[in-house]
Amino acid sequence: MAELTVDLTYGKALLLAATDVNKTEVILEEAKELLKILDLEPEFREFLSTPVVSAAEKKKVIADIFTGKICDELLNLLFILVDKGRAREFSNIIRKYKQLLDESRGYSIGTLFSVKLLSQEQLEIFEEKTGKLIQKKVKLENKIDTSIIGGVRIFIEGKVIDATIKKRLKDLSESLR
Repeated sequence: MAELTVDLTYGKALLLAATDVNKTEVILEEAKELLKILDLEPEFREFLSTPVVSAAEKKKVIADIFTGKICDELLNLLFILVDKGRAREFSNIIRKYKQLLDESRGYSIGTLFSVKLLSQEQLEIFEEKTGKLIQKKVKLENKIDTSIIGGVRIFIEGKVIDATIKKRLKDLSESLR
């Protein structure tokens, strides 16, 4: 539960800082690139999170690598996370930042579950159709759920849109009883 608060607190703070300096998109793009680096270099991710290395040493390495390559706001966030021992939460904070940014732009954020990842084109079609259904702009995150057999299940604004084969079979079974 504490992680949810950490994500929201730092995500909001980053969004406020980004908005103040009119860099919301720049920060989002740089953060995505930084996440790619952390995914490609798990040793670096571990270095940032380990309590064995002092915060001062970590901040020096971060400064040496990223100064001039990412904006000051994102660099400062990394420094703060290292100081507070929360560098491990960086991915979740950026995910929350993106969600808050989308919401500030009037999007409803939801999750679409499917058996396999959908193409960007397919996802956009579902966003458009879901948007028409709830009469709002929609952004969907695609996640895999192999238990649904086929079709999709969408969670948005506390509602479930279940268009899975599993659901249809269950409905058919109940109507036959």
